[in-house]
Amino acid sequence: MTIYIDPPTWPGHGRMWSHMVSDLSVEELHAFAAKIGCPPRAFDGDHYDVPEDRYADAVDAGAVEVGSKELVRRLTAAGLRRPKGRPA
Repeated sequence: MTIYIDPPTWPGHGRMWSHMVSDLSVEELHAFAAKIGCPPRAFDGDHYDVPEDRYADAVDAGAVEVGSKELVRRLTAAGLRRPKGRPA
């Protein structure tokens, strides 16, 4: 029952991005994302893309900071990891 976020180190669209995941369910992730104002379009199958200027909002709301490898490990262990190209 934890939301995790990695550092904003992923470039795209002229910004840096983080990934935010749940270790419980996609529903928990959607609820948390809505709470911090992430739009539904930021959802990418098993995670939310969070711009660097919203990173602190996620952490302040309770997301746990982890490295990218740890984030993927926890997502996979929860059974929520979706391989690229696989529908959500």
